[in-house]
Amino acid sequence: MQVLSTRGKMNSIPATKAVLQGIAADGGLFVPEFFPQIDLEEMKAYAAHEYDILAARVLQYFFDMDEAALAEITQQAYGTFDDSRVVPIKELTPVDYVMELTHGPTLAFKDMALQVLPRLIRKALDIHKQQENVLILTATSGDTGKAALEGFKDVPRTAIEVFYPADGVATMQKLQMVTQEGGNVAVCGVQGNFDDAQTGVKALFADSGLKAFLKEAGYTFSSANSINFGRLIPQVAYYIYAYAKLAADGKIENGQAINFVVPTGNFGNILAGYYAKRMGLPVKKLICASNGNNVLTDFFNNSVYDANRPFHKTMSPSMDILISSNLERLLFEVSGRDDVQVRAWMDALKQNGRYEIPNGTQAGLRETFWADFCDEMETAQTIKTVFETYGYLIDPHTAVARCVGEKYRKQTGDGTLAVVVSTANPYKFTQDVLRCVSGQDVPDAFEAARQLSQLTNTQIPPQIADLHEKPVLHPGCVERTGLKAAVEKFIDQMGD
Repeated sequence: MQVLSTRGKMNSIPATKAVLQGIAADGGLFVPEFFPQIDLEEMKAYAAHEYDILAARVLQYFFDMDEAALAEITQQAYGTFDDSRVVPIKELTPVDYVMELTHGPTLAFKDMALQVLPRLIRKALDIHKQQENVLILTATSGDTGKAALEGFKDVPRTAIEVFYPADGVATMQKLQMVTQEGGNVAVCGVQGNFDDAQTGVKALFADSGLKAFLKEAGYTFSSANSINFGRLIPQVAYYIYAYAKLAADGKIENGQAINFVVPTGNFGNILAGYYAKRMGLPVKKLICASNGNNVLTDFFNNSVYDANRPFHKTMSPSMDILISSNLERLLFEVSGRDDVQVRAWMDALKQNGRYEIPNGTQAGLRETFWADFCDEMETAQTIKTVFETYGYLIDPHTAVARCVGEKYRKQTGDGTLAVVVSTANPYKFTQDVLRCVSGQDVPDAFEAARQLSQLTNTQIPPQIADLHEKPVLHPGCVERTGLKAAVEKFIDQMGD
């Protein structure tokens, strides 16, 4: 398949090339030339088998690669998960389900794509006979960083540097990143929030001097953020799988529309659900769940995207975002693929921190999306209530989605079967989850994990328990203006 830029749709390139490039030369994001249509009966049959088989089939819709090669990629990627089902579907009630995307090596939904992307990049390098190695630059609000580091660790012909807000991630998230091993990885804290880190990384992609420096060193840029087309498409598969699995298990009729409730920050996860809907998946509503940084709630309800507002640090840090990059891809679609208009909106966002869409465009959005937010008190109460009611422990991000899903039901009266997208293991946020369940404040994250395990009769994942013994390898921290120097230093070290 060919892909287009949201800011210059006349210039298309192969999807495999877009995986290597990360972001379009004009600063836009790559989108599919068209949306292939899925066969629901075919997907229902796939759901009776392993997840990796369905995932490979979904990838085949977008990437012109050998079927056996894609099957090998997904088999290797999902063979690392701690549950053979890869994506277990938990039933709370006959109309309330949780899709667990938390069983990968880093205990977060980012593993669903970031165990695939490095393998896609390796294949794409061979397909396009690219001589330069690939430098992955990634900004993270918490979970992407560790998942990307783990996925690209020691992958030949790649190097990866991750930038995270130094004081804006959970203790366990930070420890997962700064203890990362691998000969081709680097991690750096940024003084500021996620938007500062993301803006700084985007500036690096546009820096001609840095590009020349990299070229001389034998590297080109790419990204592991969901702005990379190769990161986004693997996420489409789990929406199709969840639906097909529910149909195969007789929970719904094939063709019956359902809702998905998605905790949302950078808009990549919920956008994958939108892509699945465009491919023919019977989705009634995509419910966009925000935390106290509710810029998306206001956008969907008021037509104005305004990032000029206070930034809140919350117990769901992966959603502490005011500039949702992947929304650009949605705007491209709902504007009738008007790349000139999308560029104007993105320029306004960059210059003024805000833009406004026409009422007609907003009406189109409301046909598919419904949005609300959950504050800190509501998040805490949801974690406590879900555990007390169902004996089921959830993390703060999943709690935000559960909370907003309940608000949707109450406000609309819609009793449609809903699937909450669970994005992280609760033990990545042990202190907050323990406080929500028990009221106890425990300063040490590992002691909090021990108490949480004892209180809830759940096991501490080895990925968390083992962090206690790992040495800190990446303690650096820079201002946003220092990101370029950090990259140059890393590449120099790679050359030594």
